[in-house]
Amino acid sequence: MEKKKVLIVSYYWPPSGGVGVNRCLKFAKYLRDFGWEPIVYAPSNASYPYLDETNFKHVHSDMLVLKQPIREPFELFKKLSGRKKEDSANPVYVRDRKRSKIDEFAIWVRGNFFIPDARSLWIKPSVRYLKKWLKENPVDAILTDGPPHTNTVIGCRLSQALNIPWLADFQDPWTQVDYYQMLKIGRRANRKHHKLEQECFATAKKITIASPTWAKDLESIGANNVTPIFWGYDDDDFPTDFPEADNTFSIVHAGQLGYDRRPVAFLKLLGELKKSNPEFGKLLRLKFAGTVDYAIVEMIKDNGLEENYIPLGNIIRPNAIELTLKAQMLLLPLNIADNAKGRIPGKLFENLRASKPILVLGP
Repeated sequence: MEKKKVLIVSYYWPPSGGVGVNRCLKFAKYLRDFGWEPIVYAPSNASYPYLDETNFKHVHSDMLVLKQPIREPFELFKKLSGRKKEDSANPVYVRDRKRSKIDEFAIWVRGNFFIPDARSLWIKPSVRYLKKWLKENPVDAILTDGPPHTNTVIGCRLSQALNIPWLADFQDPWTQVDYYQMLKIGRRANRKHHKLEQECFATAKKITIASPTWAKDLESIGANNVTPIFWGYDDDDFPTDFPEADNTFSIVHAGQLGYDRRPVAFLKLLGELKKSNPEFGKLLRLKFAGTVDYAIVEMIKDNGLEENYIPLGNIIRPNAIELTLKAQMLLLPLNIADNAKGRIPGKLFENLRASKPILVLGP
């Protein structure tokens, strides 16, 4: 029996690293098991925060991947703000330094002129290219995953133009996302965001999101037919034999650690424990992989934990899994935000798979 075909529109795709790529990557990997043949559309020259070539092992060798160029403002922002090419381009919630006036202006421009997000210049050329391609190569459905909600808008426009059923998946909400209020969005731009969001709700044949609470939140602002699809873990990412645990008291966090996840009380407690128990201080290791907000690094220093802190930077996924498996304890701070109740982080499931103690810090 011939498989049905689904076009997956995703900004994040290998060689992208980080958590953002995983959802669509795993959808595409396993859809064949459910009778669907995925065709992926992704940018050919994206400015990914960091790369992970190991993600290619999850892409079927015979999978069709369409690519078109994208124009993004990140390199220009780095030049104007005096950052190096390898520096972070995210001054919103994972800051590499105290915000400058240029940073503040860039956030305002992003929130008010790049709608729905900084990849918005990819929308029109993508819709134009894909409309032509889909007329010559019909599919049975379209799947998008946002953010970035540029993906969402592309799917919406294609569904409207070609009457193809569209499933809009959300890793995070759009106007309800925790960092929406950080973007300095003015009234006019706010109306545009909400109008576009409502248009997408009305067009989508089906909407999915990463938690039941967020599903209810979407329905409360007009979305219909919303179903949660949780994150999870892929056993293919884990070795058959787990490595031995660290011989130090290693507390591990792998992923972005933004200012809105700052573990203030926890770092203070560790500092006090180190002072009162020198032996504990000798064994303590804070192993943080990924980008860490500069203010959290300052908190680590202020609490006398600098010599216990091991910043690993961005690492490839197999190394992140190994780090997780060797940990004595896994740190999982949730965002300090109004919608934190609905946040079920993707790494929660991988942490559970690792069978390690997990310290969850809520707001």
